[in-house]
Amino acid sequence: MVSDAKARMIEGAARLLAEKGLQETSFSEVVALTGAPRGSIYHHFPGGKASLVAQALDFQRTRSLAVIESARGRTAVEVASTFLEAWRRLLLASRFTIGCSAVAVAVAADSDDLLQRSGAVFRGWADLLAELLALGGVPADAAPAAAALLVAGSEGGVILSRAQSSIEPFEAVAGQLIAHVEALSRPAAD
Repeated sequence: MVSDAKARMIEGAARLLAEKGLQETSFSEVVALTGAPRGSIYHHFPGGKASLVAQALDFQRTRSLAVIESARGRTAVEVASTFLEAWRRLLLASRFTIGCSAVAVAVAADSDDLLQRSGAVFRGWADLLAELLALGGVPADAAPAAAALLVAGSEGGVILSRAQSSIEPFEAVAGQLIAHVEALSRPAAD
C-alpha cells in the first residue's frame, strides 16, 4: 500500500513535470507543492529523483488510460472526442500552464529507463485508442495510425496552445483530428 505522503509526492511530481519540465522538477519543489515531510523523500524514493519521476510517469499513464477507457463502447468519434476533451479541460483549467509530463521527460531524459517509461505512456495511449477506435467503427488496419495521429496531434496542439496562451491552436488541431476519425468511420461506398 502506498502511503498518503508518497502518493501526494508522486501526483505532485507528475504535475510539476507537466508544468515545469524535468529539470525544474526537484524534490524541494515536490515537497513545497505537496506538503510532504522532507524526511520522507529518500525513504519513499531511495533511487532519488529518477525513482520519483518514474513513479510519476506510471501514475500519469494509469490515470490517462482510465480516461481513454471511459470511452469504451462508444463510436470512434466519441472515443477521439473523449481523449481530446481531457486535454482541452486540462489546458483551460490550468490557464495554459500544464502540458504533458511524458513529453517533458521524453525531451529531457538522460536516462534510458525514463525515456522508455515516457515511451510506454505514449504506447499505452496509442494501443488503447487503436483498440477503441476499431471497436467504434474505424477499420482495424487504419486504427493504429489513427491512434498515433491522435496522440501526436493532441500533443502538438497542447504545445502550441501553451506557447500562445490560447485554446485556438488546440481547437484547430482537434477539429482536424475529429474530421479524420469521422472520415475513417464512414462505410465505404459500394
